[in-house]
Amino acid sequence: MSGIGEAQRGKSLGRSAPLLGVLLVLLAAWFGWSAVQQWRQVASGDALEQARDQAVQGLQQAAAGQLQQLQQQLKGDRVQQALQAGDAAGAALALRESWTGVEQVEVLGADLAAGYADAATFGYARLALLESALADGKASLRVVRDGGGNRLGLAAPVQLAGVGPAVVYVRQPLLRLTAPLDQVRAPGNGFLALRQGTHNIVVQGDSGLSESAEAMARPVAGTPLRLAAGVPNVEPGPLGLGALASAIVALLLAFIAVLLVVGRGRLPKSLPLPSRRSAVADADHGPTLRESLQMVPPTVPGEAVAEAAPPPPPPVPAEELAAGIFRAYDIRGVVGSELTPRTAALIGQAIGTVALEQGLREVVIGRDGRLSGPELSAGLAEGLRRAGCAVIDIGLAPTPVVYFAAFHLRTGTCVAVTGSHNPPDYNGFKIVIGGETLSGDAITDLYQRIVEGRLVQAAEPGDYQQREVAADYIQRIADDVQLDRPLKVVADAGNGVAGAFAPQLLEAIGAEVIPLYCDVDGTFPNHHPDPSEPANLEDLVQTVKRFGADLGVAFDGDGDRLGVVTGEGKIIYADRLLMLFAADVLMRNPGAMVIYDVKCTGKLSDHVLRNGGSPLMWKTGHSLMKAKMRETDAELAGEMSGHFFFKERWFGFDDGLYAAARLLEILAQREETPDEVLAELPEMVATPELKVPVAEGTPHALVAMLVAAAQSPDNPYVGGRLSTIDGLRVDFADGWGLVRASNTTPVLVLRFEGNDEAALERIQALFRSQLQPVLGDTPLGF
Repeated sequence: MSGIGEAQRGKSLGRSAPLLGVLLVLLAAWFGWSAVQQWRQVASGDALEQARDQAVQGLQQAAAGQLQQLQQQLKGDRVQQALQAGDAAGAALALRESWTGVEQVEVLGADLAAGYADAATFGYARLALLESALADGKASLRVVRDGGGNRLGLAAPVQLAGVGPAVVYVRQPLLRLTAPLDQVRAPGNGFLALRQGTHNIVVQGDSGLSESAEAMARPVAGTPLRLAAGVPNVEPGPLGLGALASAIVALLLAFIAVLLVVGRGRLPKSLPLPSRRSAVADADHGPTLRESLQMVPPTVPGEAVAEAAPPPPPPVPAEELAAGIFRAYDIRGVVGSELTPRTAALIGQAIGTVALEQGLREVVIGRDGRLSGPELSAGLAEGLRRAGCAVIDIGLAPTPVVYFAAFHLRTGTCVAVTGSHNPPDYNGFKIVIGGETLSGDAITDLYQRIVEGRLVQAAEPGDYQQREVAADYIQRIADDVQLDRPLKVVADAGNGVAGAFAPQLLEAIGAEVIPLYCDVDGTFPNHHPDPSEPANLEDLVQTVKRFGADLGVAFDGDGDRLGVVTGEGKIIYADRLLMLFAADVLMRNPGAMVIYDVKCTGKLSDHVLRNGGSPLMWKTGHSLMKAKMRETDAELAGEMSGHFFFKERWFGFDDGLYAAARLLEILAQREETPDEVLAELPEMVATPELKVPVAEGTPHALVAMLVAAAQSPDNPYVGGRLSTIDGLRVDFADGWGLVRASNTTPVLVLRFEGNDEAALERIQALFRSQLQPVLGDTPLGF
């Protein structure tokens, strides 16, 4: 009977085995899911700690770099001369002009009377910064509330002759400090905050963790800042088990379930059922000390010695590096004689050195379609990696796409290898570091670093990777810009790199595109890729007429400039296009500032005012315009050369392709034909840009002579309003004239405009009478 009973119980167990197996599987899944969740939480914590430590290191390097730059700038000859003369305003001006991108500079007496007179308006954080610098007797750094928002404040004590102790205050964009935070990311369930006192400066992640983030906070050395971090607490598993214990229980339950189903209830007598006690014990105790020591050999302190970084490269003799290629807005020279792969590597190492001083390690590079592009790009990447920078190479791309990639990939730093609109045997580099386009002294500083050997040499080269961003760029624009009705457009790239992007982009926004010279060819076999020269638009005019197109658009060699012709073949100069763009932007942004360069029409200012905007004339040069946009928070800027800078709905850099898309968007919204819309824009009788070649190194001196004559008591421009912000511009009631020195080539640039032909001729005659004695027999071209 006992045998029969045992058999019946076995059959009963066999029949219930599937149900019991399912129950065990569910329990195993519960414990397993808990283990996975706990491991994920632990991994998030580890990732957050790594992001925090990386960011802290970058912030410390950026802060140290800014303080070092302040000390170096204070040693400048002009600054020192002004301080020794007791000229506080002169010292502030000299420091601001020598330090590119600085928003404000002041030299204040040590009593800080101006600040304490109205501390609330002056700013308590700003006062604390100045007091700290005076008390410590050294340069200090702090985030301050100034200029309408958070800014990076720097201060250093100085001696002002005739006054005594004083302090220099410098206001910088906050990005100069916080750019390293853009290169790290808090895990999705984590939190990072750059804090000063109780104030959060920059926040990432789940703000619900803000209060608990101080537990993992780390100070930013040399500053009053700290980086707080937080992740959710790791929730224990069922029965209070940890991740490992939950995983063990899950495996045992799953194993038992398999045995029940496969063996139909026959459990081996030797198999022990899991118990909470044994699982917890295993999890809590883990391997013994002896087992741990056997698994991981101990490291003896002092036994491992970090590999010393190799010494920096020796200084490069000045005669081996052409100083003339380091120009006002970029680096540009003749390939082979002035620019070689070795030169590119040295320039890359210098750029990398400057980037690292600001806590920036990742650099995007791209190149236009010139034949020398691949070898110079390779040399540039080699130099950047020597300095320890990680290089992201996007390959063949217009300059604005390189700029876009710096935003899209969150590096803030990029270099475009491009000769722009220069002849085929030229090439060069346009450089952005921490969101700022290098120009002027910052470009010259790269040359000085190379010839003096002040270059970082990393122990190991930085990483190198290739990325494709073309589709992202086109998609980003097409998601925002779509035509209300189709327009037929001829796109002339002049065989420049824009040809690889423009047709696809314009089609993506809804245009019918007829490509002209869109095959990329670095020899530019059809015409020179410079749309500011009317002769280069002749083929476009003919093609637009032949196909009955609504419009023709042209791009320069690297795609950052735009030229336009109407369906009737009329050239629409960039200053009139800027009127159209301004009216559109000001509809959505009343009162916004619009910046234009000294070569633009006199009608532009009135047009901006009539549309409710604030016009500002400024110096020519893409880097100078971008710097002024950041300083004034302008929504739009443009140059006569065809550079357009949209901050509204875009990133504020010059982009001929994007400008073309915005132009088509505006025209497609109107019932009138594009020719009718463009004809409505105010127009005067005007010349294009006239370029008079002069001897190398003389343009600025010649313009200085003309300015001096205009400002003398014998001013020949009676009744005219003088502007000398960039050359000499004289505005009359019926027109204006301009002469300025090019910052890129040895030429004088002239332009004239009048209400009618008589006014134009009169203004030209005035300028001719002043230019001819200075230039002698040189043809003026007008």
